[in-house]
Amino acid sequence: MVNNVVTVRGLTVVRGGRTVLGGLDLALGSGVTGLLGPSGCGKSTLLRALVGVQQVRAGEVTVLGQPAGSPPLRSRVGYVTQSASVYDDLSVVENLRFFARVLGVGRDRVAHVLAAVDLVDHADRVVGRLSGGQRSRASLAVALLGEPELLVLDEPTVGLDPVLREDLWAMFHRLADTPSERGTGTAVLVSSHVMDEAERCDRLLLMRDGRIIADGSPAEIKGHAAARTVEGAFLALVKEAAA
Repeated sequence: MVNNVVTVRGLTVVRGGRTVLGGLDLALGSGVTGLLGPSGCGKSTLLRALVGVQQVRAGEVTVLGQPAGSPPLRSRVGYVTQSASVYDDLSVVENLRFFARVLGVGRDRVAHVLAAVDLVDHADRVVGRLSGGQRSRASLAVALLGEPELLVLDEPTVGLDPVLREDLWAMFHRLADTPSERGTGTAVLVSSHVMDEAERCDRLLLMRDGRIIADGSPAEIKGHAAARTVEGAFLALVKEAAA
């Protein structure tokens, strides 16, 4: 098991005079961790801070023993934003070969990630002609090129049908459960505002107004709130915090 893949201490982010994250503390390990909360609660800001592209007011973020965003982390951390991070006018394999050259990885890795995201049969198709789910998988393939030890996914299933969502979540767990050459699986952090995806996670972080209001397995969080669903637990915790 990988311990403390990510450590966050006192993270504060202020944008437009508004505190988006206020003194956040967090430790993240292996497995599939879900970051769930309503739109605007600070999920994307936190993810950007973890990959080192968010300006912070105070605090520190350490990833794999390095400050977030450090050059040594470029091939060790994969990041998929809400928008597709591939070129629409190139084919899937052309995109992958381009980013492979940027990362300095071989063509064998391109073939590997194509198979991992189940796009071998679509390798020569122009990305702009792919379905939404296929484009999401193409972006994921790019993020996997460096064989990342941490994979950060910002709402990767938004707008997808239930079958495609099921396929992607199965893939996240395969990545987390399959040891790489270094002997461990990928630590996967997935943000979502869809509460029914919570049950698919090993660990949940429930977020509201820039704070983590619950941290544990789905069963632990539901048990603590005496709720049958994670959504019910979230609502109960919000009421509890407001009391």
